[in-house]
Amino acid sequence: MTAPTRTHPLDSLSAAEIEEAVRVLRTEKQLHEGFRFATVDLVEPDKVVVREFAPGDPIQVRVALVVLDSKAHRAHRGVVDVGTGTVLEWTPLEGVQPAIMADEFEEAEQICKTDPDFLTALAKRGITDPELITVDPWSAGYYGAEDEGRRLVNALVWVRSRPGDNQYAHPVDNLLAVVDLDEGRIIRIEDFGVVPVPAADANYTAGSVGTLRDDITDLQIHQPDGPSFTVDGQRIRWQKWDFRYGFTVREGLVLHDVGYTDGGERRSVLHRASMAEMVVPYGDPAPLQYRKNAFDAGEYLLGALANSLELGCDCLGEITYFDGVVNDSSGGARTIRNAVCLHEEDDGILWKHTDWRTGVAEVRRARKLIISFIATVGNYEYGFYWALHQDGRIGLEVKLTGIPTTGALPPGRTTPFGQLLDRSGVYGPIHQHVFCARLDMAVDGVANTVVEVETEAVPAGPENPHGNAFRTVERVLETERVAARLAAPEKHRFWKIINTGRTNAVGDPTGYRLEASHPVTQFSLPDAHITRRAAFASRHLWVTPFAEDERHPAGEYPNQSRGDDGLGVWIERDRPVVDADIVVWHTFGAHHEVRLEDWPLMPVARVGFELQPWGFFDRNPALDVPPSRSGQCHPGS
Repeated sequence: MTAPTRTHPLDSLSAAEIEEAVRVLRTEKQLHEGFRFATVDLVEPDKVVVREFAPGDPIQVRVALVVLDSKAHRAHRGVVDVGTGTVLEWTPLEGVQPAIMADEFEEAEQICKTDPDFLTALAKRGITDPELITVDPWSAGYYGAEDEGRRLVNALVWVRSRPGDNQYAHPVDNLLAVVDLDEGRIIRIEDFGVVPVPAADANYTAGSVGTLRDDITDLQIHQPDGPSFTVDGQRIRWQKWDFRYGFTVREGLVLHDVGYTDGGERRSVLHRASMAEMVVPYGDPAPLQYRKNAFDAGEYLLGALANSLELGCDCLGEITYFDGVVNDSSGGARTIRNAVCLHEEDDGILWKHTDWRTGVAEVRRARKLIISFIATVGNYEYGFYWALHQDGRIGLEVKLTGIPTTGALPPGRTTPFGQLLDRSGVYGPIHQHVFCARLDMAVDGVANTVVEVETEAVPAGPENPHGNAFRTVERVLETERVAARLAAPEKHRFWKIINTGRTNAVGDPTGYRLEASHPVTQFSLPDAHITRRAAFASRHLWVTPFAEDERHPAGEYPNQSRGDDGLGVWIERDRPVVDADIVVWHTFGAHHEVRLEDWPLMPVARVGFELQPWGFFDRNPALDVPPSRSGQCHPGS
């Protein structure tokens, strides 16, 4: 039965819907208890269904389930109609490894702690208490055919000097256990020689860092009249913005059906926006470090790793929280309390001008609406903050913090592939955090085109007699392969998404500009396995026609994949993308050369991008923002 709380086709799955879909699939396909449920997600309805939906219309709820039969070493994908209790699809997934599930992390650690050969390898390093070791099971990736067909993780080890100690200060380097999760055993131990375990003290809790600052006064944020936004189910209205939020086990927070009301007309901007994938490639060729290439969304499931947020710590001010509901590997529903945070923030000056002749100043303060979640992926935390602004901008800011993963060097040694963090030999390898946002555009409707804009100097001659002239030049990106583009800061390159069927006050197509403010360069060589698997990281812009089965830039199933799915493969069809229902993919990130100040816990680093109205409005859309009501602000007449 459909949960009674469902009011819209895009509503996230409820606990009842997850459990009913699992029950139907178990019953109809007679799944034994050994089946594990990697992901249980809503099959989002066709766009026309969303556009034409009216309150009270019947809602079909289809649920996609990716399940793993550990005994048979095979995965399947099922689709269930929850309302009718029927299985619509049941497809074997040949050569596919679903995402790694949370209990598999725990199982891998226990396997290592009880394996006699692995304990012997630890004893060679002076480690005799297995309860003090911690195991981070990294996705195994793909490095050739040797391990094909097996569900593997690479078990990397650290050790605590005592319970509660920061284990990342004590890496057990040059020792790797390859764990077969289906068989529940270590299939291979790789020992590259003993490196002394660093003995640094690198704890960071309030009770371990010494005297705390005593000159910080209380900072409080109050909105006596309450927030300016309204929430109706999963629909949010704020200022002139109107959108829905969703939450999936893989992506976490999703924005749906984003529109802005202009002159009484609700105008569409985005059909769907999400942080669809990320990869963290390491640049150190050392035996353990080169294998660190995690796809945190597709291999580990960002939504399932979301934090329960705390007022005053993670969020400050007048906060509205939303729970996230995801599946666990047994097929049960798990509620992450306060997974999503919604609030307003002061954002400085929105606009200002002082008429120096009259002395009259007009100034407006800006505020923005933030909707966010934070996921912990092993040693790192990632906060994803979508921001909507009063002047029509939409941005995504990713905040990175946590503990850099570490390696160990012999005393007195350094490496060009990382930063020594302590004289005991602990170091942080060079790496990147590469994100890919999926932007299903709908600028004034679904027929959109991407135009590349660059600035060039005008050659000396009649058009540039004084040598000062420079201008913008534009070209339409007509097909997928042409639209796979790099940022070019020296040309001030940007991309605008336009609707040629609608014009603004000066006759130009309405549009939005993609401001690529944090591009990253891929450094892995063309024939490296990670280059193929993370092909999306090779370009900063991709444009594809909308396709229901093209949701994830590294492919639907990146865990241990060869790289034979995803953006690099899709665009080989070179489909047209002019005046079409298009998806814009933007790759950005952080190039992380670890510094001493990142140790033992990294201050927040910020990366992101922005969509800015570019001829979408006929004038500044924020002119109607009223003056502040503060007694210290005196608006002109």
